Amino acid sequence: MTNVTDFRPRRSVLYMPGSNARALEKARTLDADTLILDLEDAVAPDAKEAARDAVAAAVKSGGYGHRELVIRINAADTPWGAADLEAAIEARPDAILIPKVSVSADIERIADRVNAGHAPARVKLWAMMETPLAMLNARDIAAAARNPETRLACFVMGTNDLAKETRARILPGRAPMMPWLMACVAAARAYGLDIVDGVYNDFNDESGFAAECLEGAEIGMDGKTLIHPKQIGPANVAFSPSDEEVNRARKIIAEFDKPENARKGAIQVDGKMVERLHADMGRRTVALAEAIAARA
Repeated sequence: MTNVTDFRPRRSVLYMPGSNARALEKARTLDADTLILDLEDAVAPDAKEAARDAVAAAVKSGGYGHRELVIRINAADTPWGAADLEAAIEARPDAILIPKVSVSADIERIADRVNAGHAPARVKLWAMMETPLAMLNARDIAAAARNPETRLACFVMGTNDLAKETRARILPGRAPMMPWLMACVAAARAYGLDIVDGVYNDFNDESGFAAECLEGAEIGMDGKTLIHPKQIGPANVAFSPSDEEVNRARKIIAEFDKPENARKGAIQVDGKMVERLHADMGRRTVALAEAIAARA
């Protein structure tokens, strides 16, 4: 059985504006798996420096419990990018989210700085996939993870920026974006990365949000980025395995673990043929469910 420590649930990934002290404090009580403390889009230019100090202090002070902490910095070519990165390296979050990644070299340059800053190995890098070039280069960007020195661990889809840059419309079902979403899922999986879906802008549209969460889960996303705390609960439900799925997985695993099935590639369980790959998939389902349970 896979150890649950190999899995970190990333079902609900909530953006929190780094310039909002009340939001940073409230985040300690929210049921999100991951918090992205944002220094980029959510912060006005004249508040960037104060937000940087506030976010660094919040991460250093701790008290966020099971919640994974990610700092989204400003891009390297902005007036704030270099100082953001230095502050993030010193703060030691779980990950640093790099905006506007377009080529693998964007990851490698940041990784060199993080390594030079002697950040612990647990500090990972996440990549915002939000430019047309990122869509064309998704495979090469993901392949950077083959080198552990890059620390690359996760893709985050930036669907609003993609819509802006490509002029594609964001429609129910996201047909115009689906080829890019699936290309990024394939690239992430090919190189062992997690991937979280883009935001849903109308946080008062509960049915639309639920539908897009289900869609994200169906195409293989690990979770969804969120813009409002009211979206946390539905995202957690959508990206958690159901009791039925977990029980079915346990049953398949148990059958393949029987001595008489040790050499079999396919067996019958409850009248249906299942292959050994289904046991492997089941182990991940069970490990994820156990990691979620352990988080509580």
